[in-house]
Amino acid sequence: MITSDYRTKAIIPEELQDLKAIADVEISNITLEDNPNLLVFPDSFESYDRDFGKKMVCNIVNDGNTLLTNSIVGFIGRNQTQLSIHSRFANDEDEDYFLHYMLHRVAKINLLNLQHTTNEDSVFDFLLYLFPLYLKKAINQGMYKQYITRKNNDANVRGVIDVNRHIRYNKPFNGKIAYSTREYSYDNDVTQLIRHTIEFISTYDGGNDILNVDSVTQEAVSQIVSATTYIHNELQSVINKNLKPIVHPYYSEYAPLQRLCLQILRHEELKYGHEDNEIYGVLIDAAWLWEEYLAEILKGKYNHYLKDSGKRFYLFENFQQIIPDYLSLDKKIVADAKYIPLNTDTEKSYGEEKATAIYYKTITYMYRFCTNKGYLFYPHPDEDVTSVPLKIKTEVAGVNGGTITKLGLRIPSECDTFSEFSVQMKKYEDEFISLL
Repeated sequence: MITSDYRTKAIIPEELQDLKAIADVEISNITLEDNPNLLVFPDSFESYDRDFGKKMVCNIVNDGNTLLTNSIVGFIGRNQTQLSIHSRFANDEDEDYFLHYMLHRVAKINLLNLQHTTNEDSVFDFLLYLFPLYLKKAINQGMYKQYITRKNNDANVRGVIDVNRHIRYNKPFNGKIAYSTREYSYDNDVTQLIRHTIEFISTYDGGNDILNVDSVTQEAVSQIVSATTYIHNELQSVINKNLKPIVHPYYSEYAPLQRLCLQILRHEELKYGHEDNEIYGVLIDAAWLWEEYLAEILKGKYNHYLKDSGKRFYLFENFQQIIPDYLSLDKKIVADAKYIPLNTDTEKSYGEEKATAIYYKTITYMYRFCTNKGYLFYPHPDEDVTSVPLKIKTEVAGVNGGTITKLGLRIPSECDTFSEFSVQMKKYEDEFISLL
C-alpha cells in the first residue's frame, strides 16, 4: 500500500512485470473494452473537461526500482499484484478520512459505518455509495426502454409462431400455440440489472441508508422496482445479458450505471476469479473529486461549470470554448481547483514550466471575464492556513494587472474517528468560506 501524490515506494522484483502493465500508461488506454473489470471515476473522459484520460496511475522511476504515484487514488491489481493508493492526507493507520469525506459530501451518503481505507474490500464501499449518484443521473434521462423478445405459449396468438417450440410443447395439440412477440418495454435486461443491484444493496450493512439517502433517490428506486420483475435465481443470467456495454444516443447515462451495477454484483467473482493478465480495480481521480467537493461547499457563492453543464463560454467570438472551474455569481471573480500542493516550498520543486502553467488558465479567465481577482483553491496541511495574494506584474505604472490568491482549505491530521474528522472539516470549511 502506498500513499499517492509525490510519494514513492520501492518495487518488489516479483511484482515488476505486472506493474509495468499499469505504470507509465495513460489511464484511457487501460480501461473499458480491454479491461472491463476496471472501473474509473469520472466515468466519461469526454464530458470531464480536464486531462483525466491522459493521467497515469503511477510511474516507474529510478531504473525500475521505485513506484511514483500521482493524483489517482483507489485500488488496482493485475494477477496477484495489488496496489492500494491513498490520498496524501491519509494518516499512519491507513484511515483515509479525507478521501471518504469528499465522497460523503459529493455523494451525500452517511459514511460513519463504512470502512475508511483503500484496500480491496473497503474500495467496494465506494461503489455502493456512488450508486445513488449514477442512478439519479440515469433516471433523469427517463426510464430506460428497449425492445425485448417474449416467448409465449397460449391461445392468444399475436406474434410470430415458433414452429419448433410449438411442436416440442404442444404435441399432441392442446389448444395452445407457441409464438414470440417484440415489445417496447421498461422491463428489460438493463432495468433488471439495476433492480438486482437495488435488491443486493438492500441486504448490505447500511444499504437501506444508501437507497434512502434523499427523496430523489427514493423515487428513482421506486420507479425501477415498479417497472421490473425480480427473480433472484436469474441474477447470473441478467449479468451475462449486460456484459455487452450499452450504446444509446439518448440514454447515455445508463452506460456508466450499467458498469457500476456489474462491478457491484460481480464483486466476489472479480475479487477471487481474475483472468490472467487482466487489470482490475476501482480508481478515482482525486483532482476531479476535489473539484466536485469544492462545488458543494461553494454553492450560493460560485457556479461550477463542466463541458456538459449547458452553459458555454468562448475565449474568442464563437470560437475556443473555455470552462472555468468556478465563477462567482456576479461573474467578477474566477477560481480554479488545484489538488496539487501550492505551499511555497512544494511549488519550488515543480520546475519552471509546471510552476508557471499553474497560473496561466486563471489569468486567461480573469482577462476573459474582465476581472482583476482570481483564486486558486487547494487542500492545505493542518496548520495555520495562509491566504497568499500574488499581484500580476505589468510594465505600465499605475495599471493593476490583477491579483491571484492561493487559498488553502485545511485538512485535519490528528483525528481518531471519521466523526471527529467530519466535525473538524466543517469548522475548516467555515473558515475557508469566510476568507473569500
